[in-house]
Amino acid sequence: QVQLVESGGGLVQPGGSLRLSCAASGSIRMINAMAWYRQAPGKERELVAASTRVGNTNYADSVKGRFTISRDNAKNTVYLQMNSLKPEDTAVYYCNAEVFTSALRWGDYWGQGTQVRVSS
Repeated sequence: QVQLVESGGGLVQPGGSLRLSCAASGSIRMINAMAWYRQAPGKERELVAASTRVGNTNYADSVKGRFTISRDNAKNTVYLQMNSLKPEDTAVYYCNAEVFTSALRWGDYWGQGTQVRVSS
């Protein structure tokens, strides 16, 4: 069993900042890619940012220059620093991880999501 637990969401004014965290735990031997997705009401889930184990990253065009993904492999944790937030960033943010488990199998795991609301 692998669990991903997100934290750090909340209500922030436009132009503000938030930092999301996602900690993975359970039967983990190694984590490859980790990523953040988001889903706004009435819209499909979209990739926000992703990081390989060695730190190669990619971002959605809409967040480039404002969001930064980072990770601590020793803690099996990924972060998303969100600056200059806009109302259109409002969504539920989900953590995703590609995990090699103790059962010697690769699996794709998701967190439960954390709400981010950008509003004045």
